[in-house]
Amino acid sequence: MKALTWHGKRDVRVETVPDPEIRDSTDVIVKVTTSGLCGSDLHLYELFGPFIDPGDILGHEPMGVVEEVGSEVTAVRPGDRVVVPFNVSCGTCFMCAQGLQSQCETTQVREHGMGASLFGYTKLYGQVPGGQAQYLRVPFGNTLPIKVPDGPPDDRFVYLSDVLPTSWQAVEYAAVPPGGSVVVLGLGPIGDMCTRIAAHRGAGLVMGIDLVPERLERARAHGVRTFDLDEYGAKVADAVRDLTDGRGADAVIDAVGMEAHGAPVAKAGQQLTTLLPGAVAARMMKRVGVDSLSALHLAIDLVRRGGTVSLSGVYGGMADPMPMMTMFDKQVQLRMGQANVWRWVDDLLPLVTDGDPLGTEQFATHRVPLEKAPEAYEMFQKKQEGAVKVLFSP
Repeated sequence: MKALTWHGKRDVRVETVPDPEIRDSTDVIVKVTTSGLCGSDLHLYELFGPFIDPGDILGHEPMGVVEEVGSEVTAVRPGDRVVVPFNVSCGTCFMCAQGLQSQCETTQVREHGMGASLFGYTKLYGQVPGGQAQYLRVPFGNTLPIKVPDGPPDDRFVYLSDVLPTSWQAVEYAAVPPGGSVVVLGLGPIGDMCTRIAAHRGAGLVMGIDLVPERLERARAHGVRTFDLDEYGAKVADAVRDLTDGRGADAVIDAVGMEAHGAPVAKAGQQLTTLLPGAVAARMMKRVGVDSLSALHLAIDLVRRGGTVSLSGVYGGMADPMPMMTMFDKQVQLRMGQANVWRWVDDLLPLVTDGDPLGTEQFATHRVPLEKAPEAYEMFQKKQEGAVKVLFSP
């Protein structure tokens, strides 16, 4: 089959690799029909070389049609249309029963002290072959795939793999009061969807901050009050307070994470790890704080006293300085974590089957064949051609 494989910093290639096979009686083989390109994939493209090997298959946002099932699989059968969550979760352990599929005890990567395995990611998360490919082996066939109806286009459902549950959890964790205010930092695919979900769930004032004109314009078209960080700079917090009776927002969602702009020292530290020998770089990335925290510090400034900061952007360092005194004094609540995909399926399925209130069918900015994936990675990484969300067609 054809699959997108990693070969080094900014070097991904479409290659012919062996087809996946049933290994366990509860496995499922899915013929992928659509697979998304995620901002987290750019961390592999740019930074996480010490934890990934040449030839590893990328991608964690796939959907498709069941091609083959193991002998004990009864929940789906060949021909069923399914979405594959990015968490590799068993659905039956203690953590899964708590709705914490991202902490699944069956697939935790204990060697590195990490939570549940993820499709198409690094050794830190199990090094499981990903879904930017023509076929995908999916374990836990009775509990992991999300069965969806035939009829509506893939664009309606594929975001159940990551974008929708990640954004829904971010808004849930933000605890925006009815009619309240929320700021979303970063208007990439997760941030953009967060603004739509927050409005759908009853936020009275939804604000968005970004640097990319096309992303700001896209959010404005959906009723978001936007701020161009290049224009406002350090005054953006004052602008938010002016709209919120001088207090700041009830909630702030950081959908940026370690890709934050404006922290050249942290960025230099990140890039330095890509030049070090593999073992040294791995130790540095796991133990030394090299994240750009400017977005998180801004979130703490923007939120009102007693408000909530919800963190969905990925941070990679382990020892970053945090403004604990300010957070304590402001009585800020901070919630974060990988999305627990299955925890939110019941909330989200009606929004993509009974209508399309979140605009999923028009959410993708680019649809390209898998053969063009390397070019798409470069375009997305450089934020060219208005790229916000890219979907591959294997």
